[in-house]
Amino acid sequence: MASNSFGRVLQVTTFGESHGPAIGCVIDGFPPGMEITAEEIHADLMRRATGQSRWTSQRREAEDVQILSGVFEGKTTGTPIALVVYNTDARPRDYSKIADRFRPGHADYTWHHKYGIRDYRGGGRSSARETAMRVAAGTLAKKYLRERLGVKVTGWLSRLGELECDHNFDAEVIDTNPFFCPDRERVPVLEDYMKKLWKSGDSAGALVRVRATGVPVGLGSPVYAKLDADLAGAMMGINAATGVEIGAGFAAVGQKGTEHRDEMTPEGFESNHAGGTLGGISTGQPLECAVAFKPTSSLRLPGKTVNTRGEAVEIITTGRHDPCVGIRATPIVEAMMALVIMDHYLLDRAQCADVPEQSPRIA
Repeated sequence: MASNSFGRVLQVTTFGESHGPAIGCVIDGFPPGMEITAEEIHADLMRRATGQSRWTSQRREAEDVQILSGVFEGKTTGTPIALVVYNTDARPRDYSKIADRFRPGHADYTWHHKYGIRDYRGGGRSSARETAMRVAAGTLAKKYLRERLGVKVTGWLSRLGELECDHNFDAEVIDTNPFFCPDRERVPVLEDYMKKLWKSGDSAGALVRVRATGVPVGLGSPVYAKLDADLAGAMMGINAATGVEIGAGFAAVGQKGTEHRDEMTPEGFESNHAGGTLGGISTGQPLECAVAFKPTSSLRLPGKTVNTRGEAVEIITTGRHDPCVGIRATPIVEAMMALVIMDHYLLDRAQCADVPEQSPRIA
């Protein structure tokens, strides 16, 4: 299988399957000299982990990350950083009854026809379990951006099903509840919604927003390395992602040009409908992105499908599954944004480090 890596200068390659012995990643191109510990990575992994609340899959992985290379005496060395996490709570037997059946809404059918062989244990490589290593790599990127550039990446749950979650936004509230909801008053409402959803056996979608502040001006390129295009591609590469918006996104369709254009004054931009980029290059404003996640397709409610022989059969997916995958997606979208920004920063530093200040910056 090809295409298990992303990034240009900062390149991340992941490996492993949902119910295999381990998952891992190799981070190549990371600068030397940054302090990092396994405990820091583990803390971010636990934000994404299942089994942290009754609203997620009850699979409980220890998420104990091992740093195999690229770090010496607590600092990155500039050589490839290899990370591995061993799976300790996999239950492949949960999938034995549907080994020859394609789960609707999953990659089972397409994987089977593309490769001729598939790991039916929770989706194998196409499982969201793989995203744990994106979060691990993103931990390093977020720390580098924060310490070296003053960039802060913040994600949150903006919508759960039909419920809006961020009307009264407070960043300090995001990590105080299992939903990553920034509105304290909405948390009990979300809990009640999830109770009803869990009881029904159905699932719901979600919208996750992410914002990076302190992004330097000039990251990205105007044609084939647009910052917003790479960001959108990274977000769409997350399991269950079904749509991405940069800035105003699809709302721009209903705006007039006089409203959408971000007018400039000596004191700064007067709005940020563009989401922090112009012509694929960062403006220095907050980089803003929203990612829509589809409802979970693994349901205990019976549904129609076919088996590997093309016969019509019924399917019920047993095992441990999230009624809303978007609840755990916030650390993942944060990680992907951080990795894209850092990759573009290193790319820009390589080409344009000698370009002097051209005019006063207004962002």
